[in-house]
Amino acid sequence: MASYPETLNYLFSLHRFGIKLGLEAITDILGRLGNPQHRYPTLHVAGTNGKGSSSAMLARILEASGYRVGLYTSPHLIDFRERIRVQGTDISEESVCALTDQMRRIANPLTTLTFFEFTTALAFLHFQHQQVDIAVVEVGMGGQFDATNVLSPMGALITGISFDHEAYLGDSLQKIAREKAGIITQKSPVVLGPMPKDILHIFETQARKWQAPCFRMGQEFSLLETSATTFTYQGPGWTLPGLQTNLPGRHQLVNATNALALLETAVDGTFPISPSAIRTGLQDVRWRGRLEIVQQNPLLLLDGAHNLAAAHVLFDFLHSQIHDGAGRKLILVVGMMRDKNLQEFLRVFIPIVDHLILTQPRIERAASVDELNQAVDHKNLVPCLLADSWEAVCRAKDISNPTDVICVTGSLFLVGEVLNRLTQPGFPT
Repeated sequence: MASYPETLNYLFSLHRFGIKLGLEAITDILGRLGNPQHRYPTLHVAGTNGKGSSSAMLARILEASGYRVGLYTSPHLIDFRERIRVQGTDISEESVCALTDQMRRIANPLTTLTFFEFTTALAFLHFQHQQVDIAVVEVGMGGQFDATNVLSPMGALITGISFDHEAYLGDSLQKIAREKAGIITQKSPVVLGPMPKDILHIFETQARKWQAPCFRMGQEFSLLETSATTFTYQGPGWTLPGLQTNLPGRHQLVNATNALALLETAVDGTFPISPSAIRTGLQDVRWRGRLEIVQQNPLLLLDGAHNLAAAHVLFDFLHSQIHDGAGRKLILVVGMMRDKNLQEFLRVFIPIVDHLILTQPRIERAASVDELNQAVDHKNLVPCLLADSWEAVCRAKDISNPTDVICVTGSLFLVGEVLNRLTQPGFPT
């Protein structure tokens, strides 16, 4: 059997097959494995932003309720094993190697599996071996033709719709919504986060087609903010006041509300969930790389925002932080993939940024610092260009005062690189 580094080399080599939307290859390999994804109940989570945080909340609340829970998310930040977790513990190196070896031996030599297809099948097989009670599965991209859409879930959550991956999902919110609506299945409850009426209508139509009960934020369930960090959840049957989540940012209150709606409407009848488990789960949840504060004095914040909607969420949080103290400066370190809307993303932060440092994650799809510089739409803001991401962070720290805020953003790949350096021996986190 191959070693863990050798196995990772094989898995990452599958990136050469790119991104392929379709279910033929994943259906074939899962059939050869005995369809492990049907051996346990699942929850399916889609949406442009917030699906990772929502999935983490769902898993943690279910764990706090005493259930054995699998969690499949993407991408990873530091180690591939982060993608596949049971009871909050990453899959072991030995399991990655053994399952990869098993799958390679039985795979159809005439069928090409992409990295995400192979990884998805591996996760489903691991959850079967680990005898999970339930698995929470995050969609990779889109919905209808995403490799995860081979499930027959207890329920689905669609967190919201905004522009991202337009080359694959479509160049309008309506096209993107129709793609994501593909995870709605026969008579399985679907929870819909906040979205415009015309987009909501697309999901409502799909839900009626499949006789799927539909629960909409602001209608069948709602969020009542009682402070910047405290909220009340009001659902069809649950009323839960004084809730708090460990994840910072107002948007996490929305994510928590969506997660609770899915648990109430799709899960509670089969897997009872107590109010105390909900409170414990929300307060214990961890989700790295999303408004994650890794150092103080200066405040060093990592956030994987990489599209326009996420940029506005990050702006709101940073704006509140800057106004926390007189003379507090914002130093922004940005690295992005070149297929993103670089100019619009950067433009969001121009009103509050004091120093802009442009960098480049070590990935082929990354925009160069020159491409980013050309996208800066403000003649009075002169960025510092440092292609090496760690050098960029070090420069930010060099020019900062203890009261300042340093934010690293634009890509989860960039956040992962920085986290990797910060978690090496000698760096406090």
